[in-house]
Amino acid sequence: MLSVLGIALALTCVTVVRTISSSFAITGADSVTDVLGGAQLWAIPAAGVHYDSTVQALVADGPAPAISAPQGWRAIATLSGATDINGASVALRGDDETPYGQALLGSDVAQRLGKHDGDRIVVGGQDLEVQVGAGGQSVTVATPLARTIVGDNGWWTVYAPAGQEKSRSLGSTFGGAVGLPSTADPSVTPDPAGAGLIYDTVGGTGPLTFDQKYSALFSGKVTSSTLGIISIIGLILGFIIAVSSFLAAVQERRREFGIMSSIGLADEVLYFFLVESAVVFVAAHVLGVLTAGIAVWLVIPGVATPIAWLQAAGMVAGFLPAMSIVGALIPVHRLLQNRPVDLLGGR
Repeated sequence: MLSVLGIALALTCVTVVRTISSSFAITGADSVTDVLGGAQLWAIPAAGVHYDSTVQALVADGPAPAISAPQGWRAIATLSGATDINGASVALRGDDETPYGQALLGSDVAQRLGKHDGDRIVVGGQDLEVQVGAGGQSVTVATPLARTIVGDNGWWTVYAPAGQEKSRSLGSTFGGAVGLPSTADPSVTPDPAGAGLIYDTVGGTGPLTFDQKYSALFSGKVTSSTLGIISIIGLILGFIIAVSSFLAAVQERRREFGIMSSIGLADEVLYFFLVESAVVFVAAHVLGVLTAGIAVWLVIPGVATPIAWLQAAGMVAGFLPAMSIVGALIPVHRLLQNRPVDLLGGR
């Protein structure tokens, strides 16, 4: 029982961190998809953008760069900020395509606010009709209304000319035309002294999409934080507990193994001990994963998701074979290399 509890505690630490990490990865991908809306380029301000966990969406930190789209390109200016609606903090956006008198709510924020098509909502002192769109955590209103609330903070989403949507040089081409640097790497941040930065969501190398790369940044921030380091230490302690527990169990059963080995049951000894260790590890895994799920649900229900928890549980399960080999298989195999008489002698 002590072995199970010790290993479960270590797995709980890892599962909690991995659940948070996976949740942020999912959130990062969803938030970028919500911003882009199918656009190939994303021009952000020099002050950059950040993910606001309160509103669960990306928010601009400064005014959008000045852009005059070349012939054939379509650039949409979007104001971005945060506001309170019915006592809840939400991401507010403004664009010229939203009619005045309407508020377009993403399905996620609509569910959070309890609103449906045709309902009324007050934004910035204006009574607006609700229209619920696809998934997302943002409330989009007409540009003039949004500007009274969030100012000029925002970004541009840019659509390439017809037939060029898959070109790998969209960022450099458009950036050269408007005088802005471009990159396909979401880890690159704009120069605060510059005019802004263009993210090319189509260009770049490697199998990962821009959304996946952006979500990896969210995940990496968690795993490289103090919380991530603590989880690694916990995992190491779990390995130590597993190895020391099974080493002690092997030594205590030397005579038992010697008797079984002397009558030709050496293979059965190995099988028996591996089954016993498997039961311990599976019980520790189930206990650790369930404890982590309860802890995450109680402490940070707004961040973690069931999908992220299942992903973390699957990832942690990958450590069990290594624990079994190091903690059970190797010690028993080495023990059985001895002659039965040595084992029976208690040495």
